[in-house]
Amino acid sequence: MPMNPHPELSFASSLKTEQRQNFYEHNKPLAIVMMLIVLLFPIVGVFMQDLSGLALGLVISVAIFYLTPYAVLKLREAWGRT
Repeated sequence: MPMNPHPELSFASSLKTEQRQNFYEHNKPLAIVMMLIVLLFPIVGVFMQDLSGLALGLVISVAIFYLTPYAVLKLREAWGRT
């Protein structure tokens, strides 16, 4: 029986720095997109709603940065089963 290259990833373990760093190192194009999102969302927020937009842009970009590794791995796992 072949070993699973990605052992079952829990949500809590996906938030750990080591897991996130490993994910982005193995997914360079996605890492570049995430850098752009993290930098651009707050700037767009400032232009749309001043400081409240900045805060919202920061929160959204950081949340996306942390949740992307878990979401992508779960989607790949789901697509691999079909």
